[in-house]
Amino acid sequence: MGGGTYTGIEAVSNGLQIMRDPKVKTGKRTMLYMATSLAITAGGLAILYLLVGVQPTVGKTLNSVLADSLFSGWSFGHVLAVITIFSEGALLLVAAQAGFIDAPRVMANMAVDSWLPHRFAAFSERLTMRNGVVLVGTAALALLFYTQGSIIALVIMYSINVFLTFTISEFGMSRFFIKHRKKEKYWKKHISVHITGLILCFTILSVTVFEKFMEGGWLTLVITSLVIILCYFIRKHYLKVQSDKRKFDELLTTIPTMGEPNKEPVNPKENTAIMLVNGYNGFGVHTFLTIVRQFPDFYKNFIFVSVAVIDQGLFKGEEGVENHKVSIQEALEKYVDLARRLGLKADYRMEIGTDVVKSGSDLCIIVNKEYRKSMVFSGKLAFRVEKFYHRFLHNETAFAIQRILHWNGVPNMILPIRMDL
Repeated sequence: MGGGTYTGIEAVSNGLQIMRDPKVKTGKRTMLYMATSLAITAGGLAILYLLVGVQPTVGKTLNSVLADSLFSGWSFGHVLAVITIFSEGALLLVAAQAGFIDAPRVMANMAVDSWLPHRFAAFSERLTMRNGVVLVGTAALALLFYTQGSIIALVIMYSINVFLTFTISEFGMSRFFIKHRKKEKYWKKHISVHITGLILCFTILSVTVFEKFMEGGWLTLVITSLVIILCYFIRKHYLKVQSDKRKFDELLTTIPTMGEPNKEPVNPKENTAIMLVNGYNGFGVHTFLTIVRQFPDFYKNFIFVSVAVIDQGLFKGEEGVENHKVSIQEALEKYVDLARRLGLKADYRMEIGTDVVKSGSDLCIIVNKEYRKSMVFSGKLAFRVEKFYHRFLHNETAFAIQRILHWNGVPNMILPIRMDL
């Protein structure tokens, strides 16, 4: 139905951010090569179908019928036909892996923008979006069993969603150039391409849905609509949480202090509070002030610990990682400055990693060995009414780190932070 020929173009566009500079020029050249090769291949096959007079045969693809017809008069023609079809299948098997690369990457980008649970933006140690891979694999198996492996149903579902995403993308690009026509010098040239693509993709989408509605098209529309609705609910929840977080930031990130700051170095022999933080924000300051209030004059040192987590939101090569490392360091320095302005001795430690639980717990264990009289503190959101989806949308990082620290003999306390949701 033509949908498969667009998959390579889609894979290139989804992976543009991991290409080397100049990214745009490299992406354009790659797409030109792919479009040219696809046009020659598809056009050549169509001409051969007409020249050979290929007719649909039950149990065979058109390419299989074509191979049999071309090589039927050769002494080893059957072997060549088998090799041809086997090669095609092997190529499709390799192409199918694009789904396990691009789908998790797209999901990670959506997670960064709060359309999906934030954990989908996390990398594994091999820099793959592991949660996305697991979800894609599970969904693929579920659909495979539901359709009983029907190629017709699966191809229909695939084609509809392919052209749905293309239609939305072309609409978005058209809207972008219309909106920024005063800033973009060549907006007319660009918008003509995108409007043409929009009309083409929308036409193919409409025809496919109309022609194949009862053969699986309705199921595709239902599943896609449910996923879209779910994404809106997830984003709505995160926006509410972010709104409450901003209230904390406005109240607590600019605390006035009096007197000279404490410039004494930290003393490893004194009681020490090791505090896990994630950027300089109201939640971190709230947790710090809670420790000071609940344990007055008990902890003489404060060691602020943070992990510069590499996720999809900043994975732009070495430059993006370095910028993120600098921002985390600046946030830790703000905590140290606040503690010293309040008359306390403070320092910080940081680590770079892809897994906040492993890197964070390892770092806390190392700091605990340096400061033997220490306890690790971390904060966790506490909702007024705990819903079943809260644990899925908000990772249990604090509890996961606590379990690891417990088995390593490091004391740990989790301080709740109330959320009026």
